[in-house]
Amino acid sequence: MKIKTKSKKVNKAWLNDHINDPYVKLAQREGYRARAAYKLKEIDEELKLIRPGQCVVDLGSAPGAWSQYLRRRLAPEGAAHGALNGCLVALDLLPMEPIEDVHFIQGDFREDSVLAQLTDTLQRVHGGGKVDLVVSDMAPNLSGVAVADAARIAHLIELALEFSQNWLTPQGALVVKLFHGSGYSQLVKLFKESFVEVKPIKPKASRDRSSETFLVGRRLKPR
Repeated sequence: MKIKTKSKKVNKAWLNDHINDPYVKLAQREGYRARAAYKLKEIDEELKLIRPGQCVVDLGSAPGAWSQYLRRRLAPEGAAHGALNGCLVALDLLPMEPIEDVHFIQGDFREDSVLAQLTDTLQRVHGGGKVDLVVSDMAPNLSGVAVADAARIAHLIELALEFSQNWLTPQGALVVKLFHGSGYSQLVKLFKESFVEVKPIKPKASRDRSSETFLVGRRLKPR
């Protein structure tokens, strides 16, 4: 009974925080599917990553808030609908409600067949040209076992990096979500070995109590 009571209290506290969260309210007003849009917005505003005319890949895209933000940034007038200057391909293991002009693939990025689908889509919508930006909000289901969770997180980031090394333009950028804790310093080291510029960012929209942060790599080093 105590466990259930505690669980109810935790859920109630989370729900209360969520309802009163200013980013949740802002997302509702501005038509974003999740408050996560403002994490990418802050990163973009600081580093000026996204411009009309680019080709962008959004990994771990569901429910679609990052794709919504990217779509608006690629639109000449910043609109959620209408003309788009660029191309945007999104992928997630979970389903995602359609977003105008976003080419969505549902599948597991860790599987070769899904990676092949992504490659085929880029060939079709971008003529096989290089990508300007890869953003990844991918995260595994956490087990609570630190070593195992760190390995799962690192694997997804390594896959995103490998994809970026094959597809990014020389001036392109990769943004990934990661977590402070076991394996963090090794992932930063990997980025520094791979990119000329590396910057860790903790957006204000990322909750203080969360260990999540974001790592941005720009301008790939020659392999």
